Amino acid sequence: MKTKPLGRTGVQVSELCFGTMSFGGDADEPASAAMYAACRDAGVNFFDTADEYNKGRSEEILGRLVKGHRENVVLATKCHNAVSEDVNARGASRRHVSRAVEASLRRLQTDRIEVLFYHRFDARTPIDEAMRAMEDLVRAGKVLYPAVSNWSAWQTQRALDLQERHDWARLQVAQPMYNLVKRQAEVEILPMAEANGIGVIPYSPAGAGLLLGKYSGQATGRIKSNKMYAARYGESWMFETAEKFVAFCRQRGLHPVSTAIAWVGAHPAITAPIVGARNLEQLKDSLNAVEVDMTPALRAEITALSPAPPPATDRLEEIKPPTA
Repeated sequence: MKTKPLGRTGVQVSELCFGTMSFGGDADEPASAAMYAACRDAGVNFFDTADEYNKGRSEEILGRLVKGHRENVVLATKCHNAVSEDVNARGASRRHVSRAVEASLRRLQTDRIEVLFYHRFDARTPIDEAMRAMEDLVRAGKVLYPAVSNWSAWQTQRALDLQERHDWARLQVAQPMYNLVKRQAEVEILPMAEANGIGVIPYSPAGAGLLLGKYSGQATGRIKSNKMYAARYGESWMFETAEKFVAFCRQRGLHPVSTAIAWVGAHPAITAPIVGARNLEQLKDSLNAVEVDMTPALRAEITALSPAPPPATDRLEEIKPPTA
């Protein structure tokens, strides 16, 4: 597996990042250990988790798995989402972030976190306060690189501007959603990241299984039972696009999951798509994404299967000049 630079950190990470959201939930500890070992055997050195995943069990399992070779892996975790009923046990306040990081360090059994994401944007906490919280953690040596997940381009750029003004450690990584039916990141987030040298590790490259074709045009399974996924992937055109994509892959002898992940990873702004799995069989197809020869021509053909998002200015005539 190839490696890529992570933003402007100087750190090299594998071209796939393994997301451990299933650890301690859909995957028990033995299954988690088997998937972790398969990732390491494949050359993955980059692992993503969050304090809220399965009430901290994901971090605990990952912490046990990296013992003995901690220096060979890059760990990313997140804070922001509620971790208890306490009204202040959430968000991006310095009070919460400092406590959340201490708890993550204990669960991960480590003295520092390479990449710390704000999992969401906290509208209640000013951006300068949120970034100062990150700066405090960097100066304390508990976090190496600040990062944001699910932030818009303007929010991320505002944070960068404040960091540069105060000479604080800059954001190095962004984590947006990005796949063939969720391409909004192409409009402003990815160009902004490229312009600032920010690494990008997008999640959901296979669209929660939609691009595997297992829903066959109907919202069943996780997309039907989980309200979040139902809202995210409930539009009919998404299922139509998925069917076209699966048919395209079959014609070319390609696996849909491997190809969907390779399509995401081939965008020039992307550092490493985050892949996840509930078992070894699912993981195998995701890891095989690095074997897909995603040429510019192939990527263009796949891209044409889904509608392009409108430009940031909504001036469609600038990308599609009117005909006489």
